[in-house]
Amino acid sequence: KVVSERHALENKVKTLLIRHATLVLPDSLVGDQSVFCRGGRIEQVGPDAALRGVSGAEDFDAHGMYLAPGFIDLHIHGAQHYLLDNGPDQLEGLCRLLPQYGVTGFLPTLCPRRKGEDAMYLSRLAATSTDGARVLGFHLEGPFLTLTGALPAEALGAADPDRVQALIRAAGPFPVVFSIAPDFKGILDLLPLMRQGGAPVFMTHTAANVEQSQAAIEAGARHATHFYDVFPVPPVTEPGVRPCGAVEAILADPRVSVDFILDGEHVDPVAIQMALACKGPDRVCLVTDANIGAGMPPCRARFTPDTEIEFHYEGGPARMTENSSHPGCLAGSGLTLDRAVRNAVRLLGVGIPQAVRMATGNVAQVLGRDREKGRIESGFDADLVLLDADLGVLRTWVGGEEKYRKDDGRQ
Repeated sequence: KVVSERHALENKVKTLLIRHATLVLPDSLVGDQSVFCRGGRIEQVGPDAALRGVSGAEDFDAHGMYLAPGFIDLHIHGAQHYLLDNGPDQLEGLCRLLPQYGVTGFLPTLCPRRKGEDAMYLSRLAATSTDGARVLGFHLEGPFLTLTGALPAEALGAADPDRVQALIRAAGPFPVVFSIAPDFKGILDLLPLMRQGGAPVFMTHTAANVEQSQAAIEAGARHATHFYDVFPVPPVTEPGVRPCGAVEAILADPRVSVDFILDGEHVDPVAIQMALACKGPDRVCLVTDANIGAGMPPCRARFTPDTEIEFHYEGGPARMTENSSHPGCLAGSGLTLDRAVRNAVRLLGVGIPQAVRMATGNVAQVLGRDREKGRIESGFDADLVLLDADLGVLRTWVGGEEKYRKDDGRQ
């Protein structure tokens, strides 16, 4: 009886066999491969002939298309008609939408709110039931910053350990990823609290000098987000001497990873090529920093009550309009992560494995999830995306369950 019950349980477990795929591995492409998934994880990977005997699974023929790990976005505020600061229903909608762009996991990124309001809102989001791309934690861009950029004034807070603890509790059971400025007064005292449970701490929106940056790195801040953007060059104080600051300190330290908004305007591609030369192939990531309106044709949208943004072309940056405080200034992007991967091939000249790696395995490593996500290997999560020859998304599976199919537009 025990044996029969076990077999009955196994028959209920979701199984998936993807055949005739070209696997996108960290350093290579391998054709004529099959991937067998059971119970949300990858169980076997090998040549088609070796897995031919697997039976009882949902059988899908990839027809030689690229099969890659699901994309992971570390920094995204919204897309299309969704903005995460506008309510829990926006999180539900974004989770359903993102598999269309190959995203299987992400960090919902929130603008800062007033103390108390931020924890209350975060707790509402953490309690929201979602389907589609998985929430891997919450990313708080503020209030421990020194430069606002396009963020509201609430981004400039004060060192407050109680506030940090309240935000961590509010997000439970999800981890909280804080974005901080190394030159924020009192930040070194907050970093040990922010790193509780192993969550990474990001650096951004900073005018820190070398010493301040190095101190934050030693205290545990080991990643820089939308690198180069809102990392101003220090002023020249001696003619002929180019000063160094946060950018140089971050590039020089092999422990620190970085991510970029690769839309061709936020940062010159040569800076990303330099980061790859400094960091190697596994320490550079792609993010979108996508705003409401991302992924849509040219349009206007409301980012904050006081900020209207405009996209001049699909995939381009979000810029403030004449109805905002700083017309023309950047306010996030219109990128989707699949477009960022295509841009890496087009603008950086890297191969498909490296471009995909920057949106998968490298990102999983930043989150400390690189033993379960970001690779097509036995034991890893069955988060997968099927890409055509132009790296367009055809299908997306999250935990072995199909969440997007291009041919009928289902999400």
